[in-house]
Amino acid sequence: MTGTPLDDAIAELELAATRLRSEDLAPEEAADLVERCAEIAARVGSELERRSAPEGTVPGQETLL
Repeated sequence: MTGTPLDDAIAELELAATRLRSEDLAPEEAADLVERCAEIAARVGSELERRSAPEGTVPGQETLL
């Protein structure tokens, strides 16, 4: 894939959704695909957290007042 990390993740999730909708997917393959989707979602969450963190802070680290 050649886009941004988020674009790549979206494309991969769309492909996974198409495969999951097909009725010719074995249960084991479907389970593996769902697990892969969870991994992608975690990666996307980390990327979004990193992008939303104020500059100079570590994502997930709160500022004490």
